[in-house]
Amino acid sequence: QVQLVESGGGVVQAGGSLRLSCVSSGRAFSSSAIGWFRQAPGKEREFVAAINWVETTYYADSVKGRFTISRHNDKNTAYLQMNNLKPEDTAVYYCAAGAVTTKSTDYDYWGQGTRVTVSS
Repeated sequence: QVQLVESGGGVVQAGGSLRLSCVSSGRAFSSSAIGWFRQAPGKEREFVAAINWVETTYYADSVKGRFTISRHNDKNTAYLQMNNLKPEDTAVYYCAAGAVTTKSTDYDYWGQGTRVTVSS
């Protein structure tokens, strides 16, 4: 069983930055792909970024150039650095462990989410 715990969300003004963390416990973190997804009110959950076990990264077009996903295997932690935040980035952000894809259904384990609010 894998448990994931996100942190780092909050309220920030447009143009600001936040760094989200996702700490994993359970099976080998270093062999898992980690994905970040987000869900805004009234919208479906959408892919944000993913990183595989050899640290190849993938991004949604909407965040490319602004967000950076990374991982620190020794700390069983993945990060999502978010810069130049926009009001449309407001959502609950979830990390997930599983296959490295853009589809939420391909991920087996999910955290509880951390809320990000970007004010204009």
